[in-house]
Amino acid sequence: MPSAIFFDLDDTLLWDKKSIETALEKTVKDAGKLYGTNPEELLTAVKEAAPRLYQEYDFYDFTKMIGINPFEGLWGQFGDPVHYKFREMGAEIQEYQQRVWQTALKSQGIDQSGETLREKFISHRKSSPFLYEETLDVLDQLKEQYQLVIVTNGAPSLQLEKLRITPELVPYFDHIVISGNIAEGKPGQPIFEHALRVSGQSAEEVWMIGDNLKTDILGANRAGIHSIWIQHDASAEPGEGDGKPDRIISRLKEITNLL
Repeated sequence: MPSAIFFDLDDTLLWDKKSIETALEKTVKDAGKLYGTNPEELLTAVKEAAPRLYQEYDFYDFTKMIGINPFEGLWGQFGDPVHYKFREMGAEIQEYQQRVWQTALKSQGIDQSGETLREKFISHRKSSPFLYEETLDVLDQLKEQYQLVIVTNGAPSLQLEKLRITPELVPYFDHIVISGNIAEGKPGQPIFEHALRVSGQSAEEVWMIGDNLKTDILGANRAGIHSIWIQHDASAEPGEGDGKPDRIISRLKEITNLL
């Protein structure tokens, strides 16, 4: 049995995909009232434009390494002082955000800057934090017996903002390790090595729990850490290049049974 448990943050403890989807849906409804656009068609256009435009920026390769997706890019400020690429990203991110909404509107025949929808999306995302319903119950059961550590990919400013708007989560954790402070994201080994170092644990004493086979599970495999995959989609299976989980669960609450 482990002495410490490492948790991924997004879509493991926080339901980030639901937060993004909720904010997008609210924003395209706002657009319908402002410009008369069809919400479903605009939503489709935004989901197409964001990843395509994201790849045009010089910071794109860096975000892939750190682990920042295009929809996180739609609401973060970045500019973190810890790495020059974050500072470059901070200087360009507002343009990216505005362009996504402008491009989506243009596809619907609306000639607007996108700035209003950019601001609305950021506001909606900040007001739409979601935890999985069993997250706090599980952490309550684990806290007294295990050292708990968050090991998350992303920009420090954005990941800490997510924790700021879900303050009930923070007290459970002894350490919060963010890839942007390490300059390499999961599945890279530096973030796992740092998490082991600050927790004072060996790899054999730790379990890693996460939803992503290519980052959480593969990284744990390489570090010699026992891995538990939260398989949100029952039809998903490990593919070529993915990590191989030691155990598979479908809900966070199943962790307590394994322990």
